[in-house]
Amino acid sequence: MSDAIKHECGIALIRLLKPLEYYKEKYGSAFYGINKMYLMMEKQHNRGQDGAGFAGIKLNVKQGERYISRVRSSKPQPIQDIFSQINSRINDVLSEHPEYADDIAAQKKHIPYLSEVLLGHVRYGTFGKNGTESVHPFLRQNNWMHRNLIVAGNFNMTNVSELFDNLVQLGQHPKEKADTITVMEKIGHFLDDAVAKLYKEIKKEGYTKLEASPIIAERLNVAKILRRAAKNWDGGYAMTGLLGHGDSFVLRDPSGIRPAYYYQDDEVVVVASERPVIQTVFNVSYDDITELDPGNAIIIKKSGKVSIKKILEPLERKACSFERIYFSRGSDAEIYEERKKLGSLLFPKILEKIDYDLHNTVFSYIPNTAETCFYGMVKEAETHMSAEKEELILKEGTGITRERLHEILNLRPRIEKVAIKDAKLRTFITEESSRDDLVAHVYDITYNSVKTTDNLVIIDDSIVRGTTLQKSILRMLDRLSPKSIIVVSSAPQIRYPDCYGIDMARMEDLIAFKATLELHKDQGTYHIVEEVYEKCKSQLNIEDAKVVNYVKEVYAPFTDEQISDKIAEMLVSEGIKSEVKIIFQTVPNLHKACPKNLGDWYFTGDYPTPGGNRVVNKAFINFYEGNKERAY
Repeated sequence: MSDAIKHECGIALIRLLKPLEYYKEKYGSAFYGINKMYLMMEKQHNRGQDGAGFAGIKLNVKQGERYISRVRSSKPQPIQDIFSQINSRINDVLSEHPEYADDIAAQKKHIPYLSEVLLGHVRYGTFGKNGTESVHPFLRQNNWMHRNLIVAGNFNMTNVSELFDNLVQLGQHPKEKADTITVMEKIGHFLDDAVAKLYKEIKKEGYTKLEASPIIAERLNVAKILRRAAKNWDGGYAMTGLLGHGDSFVLRDPSGIRPAYYYQDDEVVVVASERPVIQTVFNVSYDDITELDPGNAIIIKKSGKVSIKKILEPLERKACSFERIYFSRGSDAEIYEERKKLGSLLFPKILEKIDYDLHNTVFSYIPNTAETCFYGMVKEAETHMSAEKEELILKEGTGITRERLHEILNLRPRIEKVAIKDAKLRTFITEESSRDDLVAHVYDITYNSVKTTDNLVIIDDSIVRGTTLQKSILRMLDRLSPKSIIVVSSAPQIRYPDCYGIDMARMEDLIAFKATLELHKDQGTYHIVEEVYEKCKSQLNIEDAKVVNYVKEVYAPFTDEQISDKIAEMLVSEGIKSEVKIIFQTVPNLHKACPKNLGDWYFTGDYPTPGGNRVVNKAFINFYEGNKERAY
């Protein structure tokens, strides 16, 4: 993705099912869980580089001993930082007490983070501050072991204000209106309630207060707590929680917007945001890993019993398609094939744009994450040229010379590495003209890789704002002096904001939206924009279920091609000599390539939850009124 946008987070949960001594004997270290968690977080660092956090819970500790450990960081290399801190603490204890080296019980008692239940999180700060206090996991403390709650998630809620008000109605006094806090306090409220009710029941059965504690841990119904807490949540989420006594869970939203996968054997239960993370770290096969169904939770009791429980009634599956296009690592077997398919499906439109002249066309890609789509596009070009070679050979028949046959057989798509990202330049100069000059040199080009008679086809994952294209990539490619530059997006036009975790909150940032406004101005139909504003305002105080996405009417008068052409026109800055064309993936082809991930609201405006329609209308109102605030 040439436009840098920030996205959601990554979760990792590890529950060791054997005593720590088992891992020491089999794998040579009682720190097996910590080591695996480090790898899982590093393998998901693509999902979040603004912060990282780790939490652990020790099972079956005595009163007076610490059983919860947590460390968080928002430093430039947060994963490295937190595990550096963990290692320092471990080494300090072992240096002071070398006698603990082979005493696992002493290590567990005295070394922090050495736990059977481990939670890891990597964060992108899509909303709020990026300081350590904003980094997951969050901790809700209580002197009752069962009421301690640790929460981390990959999520964004659209109805934070409603959730906040619900807490106030329950008599709480939330310290801030952030979805992480409101979600944690909502779970915490029903956790407190469940523990209190169990305590009363157990006392009536004749047990002492001291005897009640392990019985509460055994009887606590985590699924029931989650059903009560999540009843009014509107958003996309994979929510992870640890309870102080050792229960843990991961809950996925009813539309399956945010991903979650799990693996279980007799040694460990593992949950992560991405499947290949588990495959690689635990060396298991693709078929061993299961996707957590929408609306379901995986619940691991302190006893080690694992169950999958339906918490919320599943809705139509609308798993985020951006996961497949860009955000998830392409090492997933399914995603790899889907990205190649995205590239191959674009080829017919590319042929049209180059007037079927493959002989004078060079194919390349920017940035590196578009490489897999590029393979799919090139494979389709090879198939097309193979058919062309076959026709030429059949046409010339038996009279064909060896030289001519050799010439025909050598016909193949022309592939070049035309651009290399040199460095991530920081915009430390605030003056606009100086900053633009820096951005224009982010990429180096391979000179003489393209002729002046060539079309240059460049594939990108998606085009969001178009800023990097305009200020850097197109200027850089134009220095090669091709006849035309065709920029190909493997994703459709991004027309609507996201409210489920991707940092695309403002309408006016989207190049497709800006191009559509310019088309209205060109055609004298800007009154439609004003009418949509009034319609959006009229829905401000109605319930979410009745809200309609009126912003669709802004795009309705124009074809995809008209908007694409306008985008191309707007992205061509002064001095660019080559003709510039833009090709976007179609929504039907996106669904064809990614049939299991049909979440497409940023392209179509078809939001999977009622809160989405309210957010898009509010985002449009904010744009029209010049309000730079987020709509959620």
